[in-house]
Amino acid sequence: METIIHSVDFEDYDNAVNLAVKYLKNSELVAIPSETVYGLGANAYDDAAVNKIFEVKNRPNHNPLIIHIHKNQLKYVVSIPEEQQKLVNDIIEAFCPGPLTLILPKTEQISDLVSAGLDTVAVRIPAHPVLRKIIKQLGAPVAAPSANKFQSISPTSAQAVFEELGGDIPLIIDDGACNNGVESTIISFDFSGAKPIINMLRPGPVSIKELQAFAPVRKTFLKAAKEEQKVQAPGQFKVHYSPKTPLRLIHKFEDFQPEEGKRYGLLSYKGDDKKSYTELHDWKSIEVLSPSRGKLSEASVRLYFLLRKLDAAGLDEIIAEPVSETDIGVAIMDRLRKASINY
Repeated sequence: METIIHSVDFEDYDNAVNLAVKYLKNSELVAIPSETVYGLGANAYDDAAVNKIFEVKNRPNHNPLIIHIHKNQLKYVVSIPEEQQKLVNDIIEAFCPGPLTLILPKTEQISDLVSAGLDTVAVRIPAHPVLRKIIKQLGAPVAAPSANKFQSISPTSAQAVFEELGGDIPLIIDDGACNNGVESTIISFDFSGAKPIINMLRPGPVSIKELQAFAPVRKTFLKAAKEEQKVQAPGQFKVHYSPKTPLRLIHKFEDFQPEEGKRYGLLSYKGDDKKSYTELHDWKSIEVLSPSRGKLSEASVRLYFLLRKLDAAGLDEIIAEPVSETDIGVAIMDRLRKASINY
């Protein structure tokens, strides 16, 4: 299959949107940019197209998909009990459109294929203008997990999509690098107690601190699922976001004991810093998430790009430094842990 890469005209999105919608209406898959990572999109109401997502990604069908919608489509895809509506609506008002996915009771319009047989569906209202226009013109939600093979590194550029899925899908819409660099925060709700609790199933750009303004947050992402288990949302398996080259997350200098003859690469947080591992070993390759500054927002944008660079560097092993576990740093560490062979 030939894969076309169509670049977005920054002053006029119409050609890119029209082309993407044409393919989606014909039950084809389209790699679409978002503010988080590039997604592998299909018409969420078209099971034949949705099934192609699982086939192309080699994704197990018990791993549910996120559907991307406009806010005015919410009532058609979810059915929220009246007593739960205030908290859900308050959170949507605060963070949507944006990089937040909510697990909510689904309507009959959402097939079991999309929801992996669950009675809930993962819903996101994206902020990316091209994706929003595609959803509006298609007139249907777009099911779109990350545009890569199952458990590998998520793509944050059209080129990264092509390197992984070129020849497997017909169209990639290229709108440059993604703004956030890691996937959306995923939450569900527990209304069983006296007061509601927010379950954070996957950390992302919307932080624990931001969500705590609305209700207590339970960090359910800390307990990884086994591959054969059913999960509520993407990113819950123990192994995920992984380069082909083995990666180890090292918290202390003394934990790194290099083997003679092995080629090691380093993913450093700040690079030129007293806590950095740059002088610890004669590294074959060093990549720095946030050179000298330690900005977590910069580190999140660069994370997957640099992991791909190290994966292509001919290494025997990648060693990763930890980052500060605050705000989006929680999401970065979640991705590094799930990519690491020692977790």
